[in-house]
Amino acid sequence: MVNNVVRFLNAKKVRYKLLESPPVHRSAVDTAKLFNLDPDSVFKTIVMKKNTPGKPILCIVPGSYTADEKKVAALLKEKKVSVVTQNEAERRTKAEAGGISPLALINHGFTMLLDESAELYPEIAISGGQRGMTILIAPHDLIQLTSPIIADIARRTDE
Repeated sequence: MVNNVVRFLNAKKVRYKLLESPPVHRSAVDTAKLFNLDPDSVFKTIVMKKNTPGKPILCIVPGSYTADEKKVAALLKEKKVSVVTQNEAERRTKAEAGGISPLALINHGFTMLLDESAELYPEIAISGGQRGMTILIAPHDLIQLTSPIIADIARRTDE
């Protein structure tokens, strides 16, 4: 399957591996199980907003984690940030939940944040820009392409 994310990676001559599955909405943890990957190496994209005017935020965090609103607010020197609803995330990104990819949103006005744990892996999995497409990519390539702020922005979902 070829879409804009795949064309972009090919044009940039970035090494990646495309993993395809039926186009259903599944969690990052379910994607990890499906492809036999470490759940913490499968990163999901969470859309957040500031309570003041400004760019929306994309937080790229490990599958078994969520974006920590307090850490993100402190990092961005904001009083408060919040996760948007699934409907708002889809509206802001113009992508379905499960298919929101940081690679599809480069130069679309988002502040991108990447959890520092990404650098622990030789490759991480991210959305390929539509449901059923997962991209395995080296973290340094993702960083080079998206220019995110790299920081500790996540907390385990069971905390």
